[in-house]
Amino acid sequence: MLKLNPPKSFSLSHHNQSNSSPFLSPHPLTFLPFIRTSKHHFTIKPISATITPSTPPPSSPNQQVYQPFHPPPSPLPSQFRSLDTERRLEILTNRLGSWYEYAPLITSLIQQGFSHSSLEEATGISGVEQNRLVVATQVRESLIQSKVEPETLSFFDNGGAEMLYEIRLLNAVQRAAAARYMVKNNFDARKAQELAKAMKDFPRRRGDAGWESFSYPFPGDCLAFMYFRQSREHKNPSEGRTMSLEKALEVVETEKANARISNELRAKSRGEDKEAIVGVKVPVVRMKYGEVADATTVVVLPVCEDREGEKGVIEAPVECKSAGEFGVVVAEKGWNRWVVLPSWVPVVGLKKGVVVSFGDARVLPWKVNRWYKEESILVVADRENQKVGADEGFFLVSTTKEGKREFKVERGSRLKELGVNECLGTVVLVVRPPKEDVDDQLADEDWE
Repeated sequence: MLKLNPPKSFSLSHHNQSNSSPFLSPHPLTFLPFIRTSKHHFTIKPISATITPSTPPPSSPNQQVYQPFHPPPSPLPSQFRSLDTERRLEILTNRLGSWYEYAPLITSLIQQGFSHSSLEEATGISGVEQNRLVVATQVRESLIQSKVEPETLSFFDNGGAEMLYEIRLLNAVQRAAAARYMVKNNFDARKAQELAKAMKDFPRRRGDAGWESFSYPFPGDCLAFMYFRQSREHKNPSEGRTMSLEKALEVVETEKANARISNELRAKSRGEDKEAIVGVKVPVVRMKYGEVADATTVVVLPVCEDREGEKGVIEAPVECKSAGEFGVVVAEKGWNRWVVLPSWVPVVGLKKGVVVSFGDARVLPWKVNRWYKEESILVVADRENQKVGADEGFFLVSTTKEGKREFKVERGSRLKELGVNECLGTVVLVVRPPKEDVDDQLADEDWE
């Protein structure tokens, strides 16, 4: 606080201070401004000022200190919170209790500083299994939040972590439906994986033959449609189609889908399945991020660019197979460009497969006024089948138009009109690049 004392004289003076601060001089500070009294004379006029430090008001003894951070609730069940690290490791090592009860111990130990490898050394639980247990516990918790029946949950108490882990990519409603369906049909982990893939893939198959007869909210219909679709794409119509359709009948849920599958089977038994196959469109799929990594088996195929045309298709390696205990891919000759695809039905068993990379999807015979017209695509073709036989098929061809060589994909009906009976390969699959959160499968009107 600054206090101004009135001037007492025109000389410098010291003022004693009885209430002096230990941080200040015992003498006040004196400011001496010069005051001009005449043209050539100046007079010193002293002004005394004392600086008194101010002290903050005393705090109340009951005043609480503001703490904006609140620690998160413990992820551990109550029975584990008082246990030390050694006891927690012992529970994991000996698998004491149900898997979903001790799984949270993995998360708590990781938070304490354990790595997945060090935890594996201490407990014998591999890093893969650690992840499976933690994720499956979260899926189980979401089922509880969805009010799934206790008897359904109890089905997964013994060894159910693998099954719940497989449905992790489904939303809450789909998880509940899938869990009930797996319990009803006594599924194992392998069947749970098929079911989850079928449920995720079903919306993307809009426009495929028979899709409208199956109902998306029913997990069994999604799985049945996957088998139904595989029956129409099978390389061996005499055996493979019947087997796939029978599998579809075993899992289907709705009457409408059941009728569609039964009609297909009856047509097959009467020898009318050739008509059923007519009109099958070439599968067009969009890759998903991480789909190759999640695939249990893959296919490696040589790739050539569209600008290489007929020369690239012919020169690409024909023989490419896995050899040895490690499945090392061996080709008949060196090649610079390869692609790894999941073992989808159309590409499994291709003996002379080749992939052509097109920078513009307008090379395909669909309507060009769509937003995806300039999208890059991969066209998978079977060079073993070079005859233009099916009107509804699609083929890799190199033709001459107005004196220029043109390399593209063309419909069989169009090639028949032009009198073309030979091609470079039959198209079996079209692959589109991965994108986030899209559902843009081709509709019927996109195919001319």
